[in-house]
Amino acid sequence: MTYDPSTDGAQMDFQRRMSYGDYLQIDRLLSAQLPLSSAHDEMLFIVQHQTSELWMKLALFELDAARARIASDNTPEALKMLTRIARIFEQLNSAWDVLRTMTPWEYSQFRDDLGQSSGFQSWQYRAIEYAVGNRNPTMLRPHAHRPEIMAKLEAELARPSLYDEVLRRIFRLGLPVPEAVLSRDTSQPWQMDEGVLTAWAEVYRDPARHWEAYELAEKLVDFEDYFRRWRFNHVTTVERVIGFKRGTGGTGGVSYLRRMLEVELFPELWRVRTAL
Repeated sequence: MTYDPSTDGAQMDFQRRMSYGDYLQIDRLLSAQLPLSSAHDEMLFIVQHQTSELWMKLALFELDAARARIASDNTPEALKMLTRIARIFEQLNSAWDVLRTMTPWEYSQFRDDLGQSSGFQSWQYRAIEYAVGNRNPTMLRPHAHRPEIMAKLEAELARPSLYDEVLRRIFRLGLPVPEAVLSRDTSQPWQMDEGVLTAWAEVYRDPARHWEAYELAEKLVDFEDYFRRWRFNHVTTVERVIGFKRGTGGTGGVSYLRRMLEVELFPELWRVRTAL
C-alpha cells in the first residue's frame, strides 16, 4: 500500500498554515541564482559562493555573540559559540572540494562574464577578518561605493576584536597582560607582543590553574586552524583552476592568496608552543 503520512498526523494542507518553504523563504533563495552565460558550470560557481556567504553570515552572528559573552565574563556560553564557528569553517572547507570538480576549460566558459567581481570583495569575509583581529583599513576601499556596508565595517573597526576581548578577560582572571595592550587603539592591526606571549606561556605551563584561559586559547587555535585550512584550500583551488592568471578583481591571484597565508591572527598562541 502507498504510505500516507497524514494517517500518522502529518499536516498536508498549507492553505492557511506556514510551510517549510514559507518559513525559510525558499522561493527567494532559489530565485537568486542568475547565471550570466549559458555555461553549465556557472551554476556551481554561483551556488558555492552564495552558500559560503550564508555560512559567513552565521559565523559573524556567532562571533558577535561570543565577543559579547566574553566581555561580560560569560565564558562557558562563548566557548560553545567558538566551537560552532570552527565547525562553520570546517563546512566552508568542504565547499572547495565541490568547486574543484570544475576544470580550467569549464571555468573559462564564463569567467569573462564575471567582469571585475571577485571573492576578494566579500564584505562579510572582511568583517570576519576585522572581528577576529586582522584589521587592515586599506581593505575598506573596495566597499566605498556602498555606504551602508562601509558603515558596518567601520563600526566593526571601532569595536575591540575577539582577541582583544579575550586578552581583557584573561587579565581580569589575573594574568599579566601588559597595560599597553589593554589600552591600545583596537582599530589598528594586531602586532605580536612579547608580554602577551609571556601571559599565555603561564597559562600553558599550568592549565589546571588557568583552565578558563586555557580553554579560550585552545578554542582560538581551533578557529585559526580551520581558517588557515580555508585559505590554503582557496589557494589550491584557484591555482588548480586558473593557474597563475591575475584574479578577476585585479589581484595577483595565487600570489595574493599565498601572501594571505602568512597572516597570523593570534601569533602568541602559536609561538607559545615553542616557548614551552
